[in-house]
Amino acid sequence: MVIMAIDLGHVRTGVAISDKTELLASPIGTVTERKDEVLVEKLAALAAERGAEQLVVGLPRNMDGSCGDSAKRCEMLAAALGEKTGLPVTLWDERLTTVSAIGYLNQTNTRGQKRKAVVDTVSAVIILEDYLRHRKNKTE
Repeated sequence: MVIMAIDLGHVRTGVAISDKTELLASPIGTVTERKDEVLVEKLAALAAERGAEQLVVGLPRNMDGSCGDSAKRCEMLAAALGEKTGLPVTLWDERLTTVSAIGYLNQTNTRGQKRKAVVDTVSAVIILEDYLRHRKNKTE
């Protein structure tokens, strides 16, 4: 199944996609958009273009597990994406994915504007890899 993962941001939203076998998580890129309605349209079009069969949206919970304003926004956008695409949408706990992404970028010495451009995409890949690992372990 082709699964598309989304790391929602206020300006930049990272996107990654799996292959049909659910072994590889590949970066698609970053969608830059401030208006939620337009962002939903762009993400829905990207999902259709890439043949996504399921969407995974990162849910930015607080460290204590509670949901703040960003998590509530993600829940609303995930629901809108589900309605727009007709695809199943899974909210996935994304705590510390941005920290992990920054760690990976530090290892590759990616700095400045280049880092800013890719950190959300790397976060989406991490979310997708985590979700794929969960699916694999659940079925074994």
